[in-house]
Amino acid sequence: MRNHFLYVLLFLAGLAGLASCSDYETYGEKKEKAYEAIQSFISDSSINVINEAQFHAQHDSTYVYKGGQYLNQYVYLNNTGVYMQIVRKGCGTPLEESKTGVNILCRYTEYNILDKVVASRDDQSARNYEKMHVTRTGTTYDAYFASGVMSSTYSTTTVPSGWLVPLAYINIGRPVELDDEIALVKLIVPHTQGTSDASSNVYPCHYVISYQREQ
Repeated sequence: MRNHFLYVLLFLAGLAGLASCSDYETYGEKKEKAYEAIQSFISDSSINVINEAQFHAQHDSTYVYKGGQYLNQYVYLNNTGVYMQIVRKGCGTPLEESKTGVNILCRYTEYNILDKVVASRDDQSARNYEKMHVTRTGTTYDAYFASGVMSSTYSTTTVPSGWLVPLAYINIGRPVELDDEIALVKLIVPHTQGTSDASSNVYPCHYVISYQREQ
Protein backbone atom coordinates (compact mmCIF):
# COMPACT_ATOMS: atom_id res chain seq x y z
CA MET A 1 0.00 0.00 0.00
CA ARG A 2 2.78 2.38 0.92
CA ASN A 3 4.59 1.73 -2.39
CA HIS A 4 1.34 2.18 -4.28
CA PHE A 5 0.83 5.58 -2.62
CA LEU A 6 4.37 6.60 -3.54
CA TYR A 7 3.80 5.64 -7.18
CA VAL A 8 0.64 7.75 -7.26
CA LEU A 9 2.52 10.76 -5.91
CA LEU A 10 5.28 10.32 -8.49
CA PHE A 11 2.71 9.98 -11.24
CA LEU A 12 0.93 13.19 -10.19
CA ALA A 13 4.26 15.01 -9.95
CA GLY A 14 5.07 13.88 -13.47
CA LEU A 15 1.77 15.19 -14.76
CA ALA A 16 2.39 18.53 -13.06
CA GLY A 17 5.82 18.70 -14.68
CA LEU A 18 4.35 18.04 -18.10
CA ALA A 19 1.73 20.73 -17.57
CA SER A 20 4.35 23.30 -16.56
CA CYS A 21 6.48 22.39 -19.59
CA SER A 22 3.51 22.85 -21.90
CA ASP A 23 2.90 26.33 -20.42
CA TYR A 24 6.50 27.41 -20.97
CA GLU A 25 7.14 29.58 -24.02
CA THR A 26 10.50 29.55 -25.72
CA TYR A 27 12.14 32.80 -26.82
CA GLY A 28 11.44 31.79 -30.41
CA GLU A 29 7.73 31.36 -29.63
CA LYS A 30 7.60 34.75 -27.90
CA LYS A 31 9.29 36.37 -30.91
CA GLU A 32 6.74 34.79 -33.21
CA LYS A 33 3.86 36.11 -31.07
CA ALA A 34 5.41 39.59 -31.06
CA TYR A 35 5.83 39.49 -34.85
CA GLU A 36 2.21 38.37 -35.33
CA ALA A 37 1.04 41.14 -33.00
CA ILE A 38 2.84 43.74 -35.13
CA GLN A 39 1.33 42.37 -38.34
CA SER A 40 -2.15 42.39 -36.80
CA PHE A 41 -1.66 45.97 -35.61
CA ILE A 42 -0.57 47.03 -39.11
CA SER A 43 -3.59 45.35 -40.66
CA ASP A 44 -6.09 46.62 -38.09
CA SER A 45 -4.73 50.17 -38.39
CA SER A 46 -4.82 50.10 -42.22
CA ILE A 47 -1.13 51.00 -42.38
CA ASN A 48 0.51 51.10 -45.78
CA VAL A 49 4.09 49.85 -45.33
CA ILE A 50 6.67 51.14 -47.81
CA ASN A 51 10.33 50.20 -48.22
CA GLU A 52 13.31 52.49 -47.81
CA ALA A 53 13.77 52.97 -51.56
CA GLN A 54 10.26 54.40 -51.90
CA PHE A 55 10.74 56.45 -48.73
CA HIS A 56 13.87 58.06 -50.14
CA ALA A 57 12.19 58.57 -53.51
CA GLN A 58 9.51 60.54 -51.61
CA HIS A 59 12.28 62.76 -50.17
CA ASP A 60 12.33 60.86 -46.87
CA SER A 61 8.63 61.48 -46.37
CA THR A 62 5.64 59.36 -45.38
CA TYR A 63 3.25 62.29 -45.71
CA VAL A 64 1.80 61.48 -49.11
CA TYR A 65 -1.47 62.84 -50.52
CA LYS A 66 -3.21 60.54 -53.00
CA GLY A 67 -6.77 59.93 -54.08
CA GLY A 68 -8.09 62.84 -52.06
CA GLN A 69 -6.54 61.76 -48.78
CA TYR A 70 -3.24 61.38 -46.96
CA LEU A 71 -1.98 57.82 -46.97
CA ASN A 72 -1.29 56.12 -43.65
CA GLN A 73 2.29 55.26 -44.61
CA TYR A 74 5.04 53.82 -42.45
CA VAL A 75 8.50 53.04 -43.77
CA TYR A 76 10.09 49.78 -42.65
CA LEU A 77 13.73 50.37 -41.72
CA ASN A 78 15.70 47.19 -42.32
CA ASN A 79 18.63 47.82 -39.98
CA THR A 80 16.46 48.25 -36.89
CA GLY A 81 13.16 46.59 -37.70
CA VAL A 82 11.40 49.84 -36.74
CA TYR A 83 8.39 51.09 -38.71
CA MET A 84 8.31 54.90 -38.84
CA GLN A 85 5.79 57.51 -39.90
CA ILE A 86 6.93 61.13 -40.00
CA VAL A 87 3.81 63.16 -39.23
CA ARG A 88 5.75 66.44 -39.05
CA LYS A 89 9.39 66.88 -40.00
CA GLY A 90 9.63 69.83 -37.64
CA CYS A 91 11.06 73.32 -37.67
CA GLY A 92 14.74 74.14 -37.34
CA THR A 93 17.51 71.90 -38.63
CA PRO A 94 18.68 68.30 -38.17
CA LEU A 95 20.81 67.59 -35.12
CA GLU A 96 24.32 68.70 -36.03
CA GLU A 97 27.04 66.14 -36.71
CA SER A 98 29.66 65.76 -33.95
CA LYS A 99 27.31 67.61 -31.60
CA THR A 100 27.48 66.68 -27.93
CA GLY A 101 25.15 67.29 -25.04
CA VAL A 102 22.02 68.52 -26.81
CA ASN A 103 18.91 68.48 -24.66
CA ILE A 104 15.87 67.28 -26.60
CA LEU A 105 12.41 67.53 -25.07
CA CYS A 106 9.83 64.89 -25.94
CA ARG A 107 6.22 64.11 -25.22
CA TYR A 108 4.97 60.60 -25.94
CA THR A 109 2.45 57.82 -25.60
CA GLU A 110 3.57 54.19 -25.36
CA TYR A 111 1.13 51.47 -26.42
CA ASN A 112 1.93 47.82 -25.76
CA ILE A 113 0.89 46.15 -29.03
CA LEU A 114 0.94 42.62 -27.62
CA ASP A 115 -1.20 43.30 -24.55
CA LYS A 116 -3.20 46.08 -26.25
CA VAL A 117 -2.80 48.57 -23.41
CA VAL A 118 -1.25 52.01 -22.93
CA ALA A 119 1.91 51.21 -20.98
CA SER A 120 3.00 54.78 -20.15
CA ARG A 121 2.62 58.33 -21.38
CA ASP A 122 3.81 61.89 -20.89
CA ASP A 123 1.61 63.93 -23.19
CA GLN A 124 -1.14 65.31 -20.98
CA SER A 125 0.56 68.28 -19.36
CA ALA A 126 2.02 71.32 -21.11
CA ARG A 127 4.66 71.52 -18.38
CA ASN A 128 5.95 67.95 -18.50
CA TYR A 129 8.56 66.66 -20.90
CA GLU A 130 10.93 63.78 -21.30
CA LYS A 131 14.38 65.34 -21.38
CA MET A 132 16.96 63.42 -23.41
CA HIS A 133 20.65 64.33 -23.38
CA VAL A 134 21.77 63.44 -26.93
CA THR A 135 25.16 63.18 -28.59
CA ARG A 136 25.63 62.67 -32.32
CA THR A 137 28.88 61.22 -33.66
CA GLY A 138 28.68 60.83 -37.42
CA THR A 139 25.52 58.81 -38.02
CA THR A 140 25.47 57.39 -34.48
CA TYR A 141 23.21 58.80 -31.77
CA ASP A 142 23.65 58.16 -28.05
CA ALA A 143 21.33 59.42 -25.35
CA TYR A 144 20.14 59.12 -21.80
CA PHE A 145 17.08 60.43 -19.99
CA ALA A 146 17.86 63.36 -17.70
CA SER A 147 14.28 63.43 -16.40
CA GLY A 148 10.75 62.32 -17.21
CA VAL A 149 8.19 59.55 -16.91
CA MET A 150 10.12 56.92 -18.88
CA SER A 151 13.08 56.92 -16.50
CA SER A 152 10.84 56.73 -13.44
CA THR A 153 8.56 54.06 -14.94
CA TYR A 154 11.36 51.72 -16.00
CA SER A 155 13.93 52.71 -13.35
CA THR A 156 16.64 53.45 -15.92
CA THR A 157 17.99 56.45 -17.80
CA THR A 158 18.59 54.36 -20.92
CA VAL A 159 16.74 55.69 -23.96
CA PRO A 160 15.17 52.95 -26.11
CA SER A 161 17.11 52.66 -29.37
CA GLY A 162 13.88 53.01 -31.30
CA TRP A 163 13.43 56.54 -29.99
CA LEU A 164 16.70 57.60 -31.64
CA VAL A 165 15.89 56.21 -35.09
CA PRO A 166 13.90 59.30 -36.26
CA LEU A 167 16.74 61.71 -35.44
CA ALA A 168 18.36 60.99 -38.80
CA TYR A 169 15.23 62.20 -40.63
CA ILE A 170 13.68 65.05 -38.63
CA ASN A 171 14.56 68.59 -37.60
CA ILE A 172 15.27 69.44 -33.98
CA GLY A 173 14.30 73.06 -33.36
CA ARG A 174 12.07 75.34 -31.32
CA PRO A 175 9.08 77.24 -32.72
CA VAL A 176 9.86 80.87 -33.53
CA GLU A 177 7.20 81.84 -36.04
CA LEU A 178 3.48 81.31 -35.50
CA ASP A 179 3.33 78.54 -38.12
CA ASP A 180 6.43 76.69 -36.83
CA GLU A 181 5.74 73.13 -35.65
CA ILE A 182 7.92 70.69 -33.72
CA ALA A 183 8.70 67.26 -35.12
CA LEU A 184 6.18 64.48 -34.55
CA VAL A 185 6.59 60.80 -35.42
CA LYS A 186 4.81 57.50 -34.96
CA LEU A 187 6.86 54.35 -34.44
CA ILE A 188 6.28 50.62 -34.28
CA VAL A 189 9.22 49.45 -32.20
CA PRO A 190 10.16 45.75 -31.90
CA HIS A 191 11.30 44.47 -28.52
CA THR A 192 14.94 44.56 -29.60
CA GLN A 193 14.75 48.36 -30.00
CA GLY A 194 12.46 49.04 -27.04
CA THR A 195 12.74 49.45 -23.29
CA SER A 196 14.54 46.93 -21.10
CA ASP A 197 11.10 45.65 -20.04
CA ALA A 198 10.01 45.18 -23.66
CA SER A 199 13.27 43.44 -24.45
CA SER A 200 13.10 40.99 -21.53
CA ASN A 201 9.39 40.26 -21.94
CA VAL A 202 9.44 40.30 -25.76
CA TYR A 203 6.69 42.73 -26.67
CA PRO A 204 6.53 45.46 -29.34
CA CYS A 205 5.22 48.98 -28.75
CA HIS A 206 3.65 51.75 -30.78
CA TYR A 207 4.87 55.23 -29.92
CA VAL A 208 3.71 58.72 -30.78
CA ILE A 209 6.61 61.08 -29.94
CA SER A 210 7.28 64.78 -30.42
CA TYR A 211 10.82 66.20 -30.44
CA GLN A 212 12.08 69.73 -29.87
CA ARG A 213 15.34 71.38 -28.83
CA GLU A 214 15.38 72.71 -25.28
CA GLN A 215 17.31 75.87 -26.12
